[in-house]
Amino acid sequence: MGEPSSPPKLPNGAVSSQPSAAAQGSAVRGASLLIVLQILSRAVTFIANQLLLRFLTAQLLGVTTQLEVYYLSVLFFARESLRVAIQRQGSAPAATKKSDDGKDGAGSENAQDSQAVVNVGHLAVVLGLGAAIGLGGAYLHYVDAATASTPYLDSALYIYGVASIVELLSEPAFVVLQHRLRFGPRAAAESIGTFLRCFVTFGSVAFAWKMRLELGVLPFALGQLGYGFGLLGVYLWYGSSLASSEGFSLLPRGVTSATNNEKRITSKKGYTLGLFYKPTLHLASSMSAQSLVKHVLTQGDTFLVSILSSPQSQGVYALANNYGSLLARLVFQPIEESSRNYFSKLLSTSNSTPASFTDNKNPALQPEKQAITRAKNDLQSLLKFYTLLSTLIITIGPFALPLLVQLIAGSRWASSGAGVVLSQYCLYIPLLAINGVTEAFVSSVASESQVNRQSLWMGAFSFAFGIAGYICLRVLDMGAVGLVYANAINMLSRIVWSGTFISGWFDAKGVGFTWGDVVPKGLAIYVVGTAALWQGLIMAGVGVGSVSSHVFRDLVTVGVLALPYVGLVAYVERNYLLECYRSIRGGRASSP
Repeated sequence: MGEPSSPPKLPNGAVSSQPSAAAQGSAVRGASLLIVLQILSRAVTFIANQLLLRFLTAQLLGVTTQLEVYYLSVLFFARESLRVAIQRQGSAPAATKKSDDGKDGAGSENAQDSQAVVNVGHLAVVLGLGAAIGLGGAYLHYVDAATASTPYLDSALYIYGVASIVELLSEPAFVVLQHRLRFGPRAAAESIGTFLRCFVTFGSVAFAWKMRLELGVLPFALGQLGYGFGLLGVYLWYGSSLASSEGFSLLPRGVTSATNNEKRITSKKGYTLGLFYKPTLHLASSMSAQSLVKHVLTQGDTFLVSILSSPQSQGVYALANNYGSLLARLVFQPIEESSRNYFSKLLSTSNSTPASFTDNKNPALQPEKQAITRAKNDLQSLLKFYTLLSTLIITIGPFALPLLVQLIAGSRWASSGAGVVLSQYCLYIPLLAINGVTEAFVSSVASESQVNRQSLWMGAFSFAFGIAGYICLRVLDMGAVGLVYANAINMLSRIVWSGTFISGWFDAKGVGFTWGDVVPKGLAIYVVGTAALWQGLIMAGVGVGSVSSHVFRDLVTVGVLALPYVGLVAYVERNYLLECYRSIRGGRASSP
């Protein structure tokens, strides 16, 4: 994909924060491509995991989940706050006059901007080294005896640590490609990396089974290492090409290539050590505490279940969580990341806009008003899409997902309680989706003080989550189902906070945000349809979360009875769905 066009100039010479139509179309098409390719790559992973389930016990799956949390924690602490700060970074300060050789400074400014992003990306590697060593040592020190007896646990942990560093080595290329709205390389990298991970993992398991070796969780560690090398190779390939065309380096380098001494001094004023853009570093450091709390909340279910339950129960919850969050990983996560990038660029200067700009007749402020209005409409449209999708999940999921688990993973896993957990997890998925997009918007526009305030509230929510988890798991002894309820309470609290912030932010800008526009038009019709569908399924003998003796027949029954309900939703919301289709195809970008 090509680079976005330069932002339009306002009458007073300022730069508008509103992306061009070409940039918006590129972002939408790029996000759509990313979602499609991630679905394909996740499908390959899903099939491979189902084959692996035949060789795994619940205890091994539980230990693997713990190691994946370690791996994700290293990546999160190393790069999350940096990525958010880079997405919100404007162009680095640069002189716009011609250099000594007579060339226009625009190309040099683009190269300087890219070099500043690359330099910040290298900080993730340094942070990752510290996180890998610190978290790895803590895990080995506090691991329980049952988990420590897993074959090759130490070796697998070390390999996971190396894999995280290998993946972080691709961060400089990744962030600059994202900054330039190049979504294709990411889709290719994740597809190739996923294929390598599946190939190495399944190949290792098959080899161990053939040779009658007990490798424990080692195949999963080797697969993750293959994934890291896949990402690194693809990002270096595309990143080197972009660096060559724009004239910057993927290695740390001073952020100026000008030959004029006066210009060199001017361009270095906003940098630390002549390498790192100061506003980006400042924002990243202020968001570090929030990132820590957010990660604890995101992975809090795994932390709690590892402390309060046995490896057997951990494996059951891990299976239910992997199936239940599949939609979130396939669709919600790419949309969340793309919307955060989109809103960051669309509203990059809106925080400095006076609250009374709607009463100001200065034409220079009108593009700001248009950008904020567009953001409101797009956010409402996206939340409405999530609400419609959530309606289908809550209505059909509790009956269909347990049957799918029994069909794919076998009755042994279904009878272990995974089906019951999945049926309850369907109530949690909508909250997971809505929270993702609302917090993505908050991270796009929040000031430093607002970020700090959010971190305090996140800390309060994490404390409440811990209490709810303890009550559900220890006092009420609800097992993994209780953990789903604790997560739902935590997620609902975060949605309320983000929703309050969003309403207040738009009100301060003079653009009212109406939550009623997020609710589907035919809500009463959907309630009646849901009741009729559930009654029909129960009369047909399809239970919720129970082990079925006729799994194929029950799945067909669910599909046949659900079709009229899906058709009802599509008919009632036909105008909105057509508008979404036009937006994806690059048509009108306005909300319905």
